[in-house]
Amino acid sequence: MRENYDRIEVHPVTGALGAEIAGIDLSETLDNETFSEIYDAFLDHLVLFFHNQELTPGQHKAFARRFGDLHVHPLTRSMPGHPEIVEVIKESEEHHNWGDGWHTDLPFLEEPPLGSVLYARDVPPFSGDTHFANMYLAYETLSDTMRGLLDGLKCVFKGGVANYSRFQGMTAVEDAGDFVATHPVVRTHPVTGRKALYLHRKNCASLEGMSPKESAAILDFLYGHAENPDFSCRFHWRVNSIAMWDNRCTLHRVSADYFYSERDFSSGRRHLQRVTLKGDRPF
Repeated sequence: MRENYDRIEVHPVTGALGAEIAGIDLSETLDNETFSEIYDAFLDHLVLFFHNQELTPGQHKAFARRFGDLHVHPLTRSMPGHPEIVEVIKESEEHHNWGDGWHTDLPFLEEPPLGSVLYARDVPPFSGDTHFANMYLAYETLSDTMRGLLDGLKCVFKGGVANYSRFQGMTAVEDAGDFVATHPVVRTHPVTGRKALYLHRKNCASLEGMSPKESAAILDFLYGHAENPDFSCRFHWRVNSIAMWDNRCTLHRVSADYFYSERDFSSGRRHLQRVTLKGDRPF
C-alpha cells in the first residue's frame, strides 16, 4: 500500500475499503504523476470518492479512459451521442430500486467490467446512499478449510431480463437471458494478485459439479458472509460527486430508504451517469 501522496489528498473512509480523494479537479487533463497516485489509491482502497466535480460527458469519459478502454452496456439504453454512458435515473414518482441487493456488475459476461465511474447529476435530499463491500476481506476471513473447498470451484452466472427490462428508461436492448458465463467463485486480481470472492445473489445460478441443494447451501453461506457490515463502507451522494469502484474485488448496492418518506415526495429524484471500463476474463 502506498504511504505518501504528493499530488492528491487521500482520506480513508473505513478500515475495510473506500477513500475520499481531495485536492484534484477531474475536469482537467491529469499529468502522469497525478494519475499514478489516483491509480495507486484505487488499487489500495478499491473504491474512491470525489466531491465537487463539474464534468461534461466528454470529461467524464476522458477521466475513466485513463484506467482502460470503455465498455458499452449490452442491456440498457445509453445517453444519446454517448454510447459509453448509462443514465441511471429514478424519477420521484417511481418506486423501483435499480441496483438493490449486493452485486457485482455483469458477471454473466465472458469478460465482466473492470469497474465503473459513477457521477451524480441529481440526488435526493436525504439518503439514496451506495454501499460497497471488500471481497478480498470476505475471502481472507474464511477458514483454511472453506478456502480450500472454494479454490477451483466455479459458478454458472446467468443473466435475467427482469433485472433490466422492467424499468422505463432502462429498457433492455438485448435479452439478458441469452448471457451465460462460468467463472471462479474465487477470482485472482490481475494487478494485485490477491484473491477475492466473486458472487452475485441474482445471477449466480449454481455451482458447477454440485447438486442444487449443495450449491444453494454453500452460496447462502457465502452471501451472508460477504455481506458482513465489517467489510463495507457507505457513500452519501451530493450533486457533482463521483464514486468509482473496482468490480473485480467489491460488491455494491444502493439504499432504497428515501422512497417512502412522508416528506415532499417530488424531491426524491436520483440521476446518476455511469461510465464502465472493459475487463478481462476472471481467473
